[in-house]
Amino acid sequence: MTEIIYFMDMEGYGKLTEHQKKYIGKSAAFDFRQIQAETMRKEMESFIQHRLETTALVTLRPEMTRYNHLCRFIQKKGKHLQSFHDWEREVWIKKLKAWMLEEGLPLTFERKGIYGTDNLMKSQLIGYLEMVLDYLKPEDTRAEREKDIWELKQLDIPYRENLIKNYRTLNFTKITQDQLREETKKGIYLNLQDEAISSVSKELTAMRRFSGYLKERHPEVQSCKSMDRELLEDYLTYLKTENTSTKHLHSEITRFRAILESIGKVLDYPNLEGLFLNRDIPPTPKAEFKAYSDAELKRLNTEIVKMDEQMARLMVIHQMLGTRISDTLTLQTDCLTQKDGEWLVQIRQIKTQNYIKPVSAEIAALIQKAIDDTAERCGTTQYIFVDGNDNSRPLKYNTVQSRIMRMIQKKDLRDDNGVRFGFGTHMYRHTYGMKLTEMHLDDWTIARLLGHNNLRNVKYYRKMSNQLLADETRKARHQLSVRILQCIDGWEEEYEQVRQDDCLE
Repeated sequence: MTEIIYFMDMEGYGKLTEHQKKYIGKSAAFDFRQIQAETMRKEMESFIQHRLETTALVTLRPEMTRYNHLCRFIQKKGKHLQSFHDWEREVWIKKLKAWMLEEGLPLTFERKGIYGTDNLMKSQLIGYLEMVLDYLKPEDTRAEREKDIWELKQLDIPYRENLIKNYRTLNFTKITQDQLREETKKGIYLNLQDEAISSVSKELTAMRRFSGYLKERHPEVQSCKSMDRELLEDYLTYLKTENTSTKHLHSEITRFRAILESIGKVLDYPNLEGLFLNRDIPPTPKAEFKAYSDAELKRLNTEIVKMDEQMARLMVIHQMLGTRISDTLTLQTDCLTQKDGEWLVQIRQIKTQNYIKPVSAEIAALIQKAIDDTAERCGTTQYIFVDGNDNSRPLKYNTVQSRIMRMIQKKDLRDDNGVRFGFGTHMYRHTYGMKLTEMHLDDWTIARLLGHNNLRNVKYYRKMSNQLLADETRKARHQLSVRILQCIDGWEEEYEQVRQDDCLE
């Protein structure tokens, strides 16, 4: 059995840069001699070997400190332990927290979110212990549908995957009522076969919130069989007046209704049929239809082009195509074609149908450059912008969001009102659509260029364009009004009504 593993002896150490080697240090190692019990030492060695196979050395280096703290904790509080299985998970966490308080180690730490807000996070040492316990827990041989945490790839059905967001599991453990948890699994399994994974995930979130409400207010309710109109009205009142964890009540209640109806359908619960009334669903909040001004675009793009070249290409292509961010991130390496001397790009929309749109030679050249860059770094890939950890998948939305927001915060970029920019990827699409209306294109052409299959949304772009034009010309119109008033100064009284006309003020 290995007693100590030095970073210098690990596979991949020789490929590190000198700066990375200096960061890791020559003496960095995992010393298993700190753990006395032989079985526990073998368990920890197995975990460390697993981390070596799945984690970059530079990322692994901070874990050495957490490992050493964990060994100190075991030496003081778990001398009699022979295995990590000797204590239940809850006991491990409780005793570790007590030891941390004795040692003056914080149980939480603050981390700035991508929008600059301070978020309170649990200690990384607690998270490290949880990783060890998760790795060492006995293999669950039950069918995936029977488990409380589903690995999506292990399910026996295809599901509508979200390529740009990372959905790997569905976690039912926070539904504390056993029967309600099993009912929810059946409803979620049914919906997975027809709905997008993002929608199903929101339904599960709605049921977790409902479970917490039942535990606090109605502990006697353990099943959807006990659901009635009175209980529903009480819960809806709670959501609207007391619960502050969700800001989108329309979406929350819609998802809650969807999962309850599916549970009723699968388990034949007649009490869930017709449970909701139309008035239960609040109207969708009217979103403000915003776009970037030319000055705002200039401020953003001045800094975007200074970023990593491929990231800069992504953001410029996204603006120039006027696509949704999901469609830009899933552009494929075969998307470009040329017909009759005109460049065309195929947009494979995640939300609706695919379509082909013409693009300028400059945009085509930029897309081709991005394709070549990825081919040079990653070889043959399906997508132009790929995930650094898995080249078979497109770049993740969260990765782009975090990089852009770090740049915005570092440069303190603000809009025309002095408010710091957010990650407004859809506002580029609004700006694109607004510019099309200013070019006096007809509605069908605008709809086709935006990938819409009808004209319903074109009116919003036209309205925005008219409002912007009105805002930009207000100052000029006011100056013109002043000149007109000066010209009629001294005229007879019948012209006084002109002076009072609202259009001249």
